[in-house]
Amino acid sequence: MEKIKLTIALSGLNNIDSPGPGIPVTRGLRDSLKIDPKIIGLAYDNLEPGPYMHELIDKTYKVPYPSDGIEPLLERIRYIHEKEHIDVLIPNFDSELFTFMKSEKILKEMGIRTFLPTMQQFEERHKSNLPQFGEKYGINVPYSEPIGSIMDFRKIEDKFEYPVVVKGKFYDAYIAYDFEQIGIYFNKIAAKWGLPIVIQEFVKGTEVNVVALGDGNGNTIGAVPMRKTYITDKGKGWGGITLEDPVMLELTHKIISQTNWRGGMELELIRTSDNELYMIEINPRLPAWVYLAVAAGQNLPEALVLLAMGMEVKPFTHYDVGKMFIRYSYDMICDLKEFEQLSTKGEL
Repeated sequence: MEKIKLTIALSGLNNIDSPGPGIPVTRGLRDSLKIDPKIIGLAYDNLEPGPYMHELIDKTYKVPYPSDGIEPLLERIRYIHEKEHIDVLIPNFDSELFTFMKSEKILKEMGIRTFLPTMQQFEERHKSNLPQFGEKYGINVPYSEPIGSIMDFRKIEDKFEYPVVVKGKFYDAYIAYDFEQIGIYFNKIAAKWGLPIVIQEFVKGTEVNVVALGDGNGNTIGAVPMRKTYITDKGKGWGGITLEDPVMLELTHKIISQTNWRGGMELELIRTSDNELYMIEINPRLPAWVYLAVAAGQNLPEALVLLAMGMEVKPFTHYDVGKMFIRYSYDMICDLKEFEQLSTKGEL
C-alpha cells in the first residue's frame, strides 16, 4: 500500500525531565505504515530539544505562547501554513488546547485539520470539575475543591484529612502534609499556572494510567493500560509496563462512550489495596509515554492523524502485554549557529 504524504505540525517538543508528547507522537508517525509524514515542529522556546533532532523534525518554527492571545498565534500559523501547507495540526500541551479548540473552525477554513475534544468535553473534565464529572458518569473520583487563595482552604479545611494533593489547573501536583506546605505549593503552582488551585483528597494506592483515542462517536479506537515502574520526584513516569487489565479498559470504554470523546486522552488512576479504581485526572491529549502504546501494537498518533483527515479507522483489538519503556537522558550536540538561527529568525 502506498503511503499518504502529509505535512503534520505539532508542538510539545520539550523532551526534558518533564517531557512533552511531541517527540513520542513524532516517533509514532515516523513508524507509520500508512503515512509518509513531513513533520513541522512548533516551538515555544529556543532550548526545546525537538528542533535540533533533525532525524525526527524536518523544520521548526517558533510560535507565540497561547497566553499572548489567539490572534498572534493564528497569524503565525497562517505564515507557517503559507510556506508548508499543513494538513494536520496536533497541539500536545493542555495549556494551548483551549486556543486551538476555539480556532478549530478558522484552521479548517485555512485547510488545516485537527482532531480535538469539544469545548464541553474539555471543560467538564477539568480538575476543578472532576467531582461533578464522577457523579455524572458514575466513576470513583477523590473529593476535591478549587480554591483562589490560601484562606479559601481554611474555610473548607474540615472537609479534608492530611495529606492532601495540591494541583495546578494544567500541570503540577504536590502532596502536602500540613497547612504550611499547602501555602508553599499553592504559591509555587499559582505563580506558574495561575488560579484556581485544586485541593484533592489523597488516595493511597498504585498509580496506573491508560492512553486512549476516541473517534468522537463513542467508539474507542485504541486503549493501552500501563503501570509506572519508576516515578521521578516531579511525579513523572520514567519507566512503565503495559498491563492486561480488563477493568481499566472497561472504565476507559465507559468514559469514551458516555462522553463521545474526540481525540487522544490519558486517564490517571489510583488502584487502592481494596482493588478499587479512582480516577484522579483526565488529560485531554496523548501523553508523553504514548510511544509505549505504539511499541505494544497500537499506533495511536497514526490513527489520530487518519481520523483528522476524515478517513475510516478500525479500532485496535490487541496490544502486547509486558512491553516496557525506560526513559534516559542523552547529551545531544548542536551547533550554536542553529540555536542563533532559531533565536533570531524564529525558524530552523
